[in-house]
Amino acid sequence: MENEKSLTFTVREMSCASCVGRVEKILGAVTGVQEAQVNLAAETATIAVNDTFRVDDVTLALAAAGYPAEQRSYRFNVENMSCASCIGRVERALLVIPGVASVNVNLAKEEAIVQVIGTSVSPSDIAQVASTAGYPATLVTDQGVAGSRVDQKAEEAAQLHRMTLVAAVLTLPVFILEMGSHMVPAIHGWVMNTLGMGVSWGIQFILTTIVLMWPGRQFYLKGFPALLKGAPDMNSLVALGSSAAWGFSTVALFVPTLLPDGTGMVYFEAAAVIVTLILLGRFFETRAKGRTGEAIGKLVGLRAKSAQVERNGQLIELAVDDIVAGDLIQVRPGEKIAVDGIVVKGMSYVDESMITGEPIPVVKSADTKVVGGTYWCTDVSGE
Repeated sequence: MENEKSLTFTVREMSCASCVGRVEKILGAVTGVQEAQVNLAAETATIAVNDTFRVDDVTLALAAAGYPAEQRSYRFNVENMSCASCIGRVERALLVIPGVASVNVNLAKEEAIVQVIGTSVSPSDIAQVASTAGYPATLVTDQGVAGSRVDQKAEEAAQLHRMTLVAAVLTLPVFILEMGSHMVPAIHGWVMNTLGMGVSWGIQFILTTIVLMWPGRQFYLKGFPALLKGAPDMNSLVALGSSAAWGFSTVALFVPTLLPDGTGMVYFEAAAVIVTLILLGRFFETRAKGRTGEAIGKLVGLRAKSAQVERNGQLIELAVDDIVAGDLIQVRPGEKIAVDGIVVKGMSYVDESMITGEPIPVVKSADTKVVGGTYWCTDVSGE
């Protein structure tokens, strides 16, 4: 028997008993819904669902019938995402939660926007599922988190910069000892006449082991657990490649009799170079993400905080978050336009340089669109 779960959510626009009957009929026809009960007084619906249930089927069916389900949106900071496949894993992990309608993951910002219906799914539930999948998630509750996120990225980039330098300094002698001997005969002669092959390989072993266990430690701490969970990522690839090269070389150095004749070669430089180059790439990636987050934060800061809104024939000042579709907003010369909209009355020049980069103001009149955050310049209509 399929596992049944219960989900309760708010349904809007119900006004009578016949609406209850329609909603129950709509819900009962959705695939995966075993039972549906609707409460008109509380404007809620409770459904028992099985594993074949999809939340978006309910939201689409109710919206088409004129009884939209109320949805909530949560924004999470998600860690450990390193490639496009991580996006798919996070989305698949969260979409299986009953009550989650949609998941939108942004790799560059390391964020996930999760739409849910009802109260059965809490942010802590979502964060726990993401963490179990190997991607720790933290709910973003205020704008201050954005600033801390930028600081965190700056600190992470600084740490990666230090580790990259350490790895590069340790890898360079390994690369010169091994690859230099292949490319420059004089280096090969110097190594053989002064150090000897055994000492050269021993030095490479020590330096490469330090590179893998210190700067490259992060790849193994994240890569192997992801591999054991059946969800390998870029960290798993680096961990497998570098450890394979290091392991084979270590056997060739200390117990060469275990290998077939003629195969006793070392590849310490490959393991060290892999870790160093990936660390360098991670540093550039993290620095770019930090700068992107900072730029987005500055862009968000350009929007207006409040606006003069006409309600019941009177102008009142409302916060931008309290403005709803259909509100009539009065914008005076020199003020920021609070939200995207259409001009109903008046004519003026609007500075849209923040959007288009064009410094010359654009004429806006009735029935033309305006963008939130742009400036309403001198009024030219006299109204």
